[in-house]
Amino acid sequence: MREQRKRLVGRVTSDKMQKTVVVSVENLHRHPLYNKVIRQTTKYKAHNPNDAAKMGDLVQIVESQPMSREKRWAVEKVLQQAEA
Repeated sequence: MREQRKRLVGRVTSDKMQKTVVVSVENLHRHPLYNKVIRQTTKYKAHNPNDAAKMGDLVQIVESQPMSREKRWAVEKVLQQAEA
């Protein structure tokens, strides 16, 4: 059977909480009437159990069961480390 959980790639914007990071995911789409490209940013709270992801890292997050009121994603892997 195929894995059907959603996966998103975004940048960590905050790591101040314990075992949680805030990930900003950018989405580009074109306006239907004016054809202007619109950049939309959505913030997700993701579970980061062993503090692998730090501020500024590019990470891949995966959909998971709800862990708290707002946390429904988990950090799957760190794709790129932030420059120090």
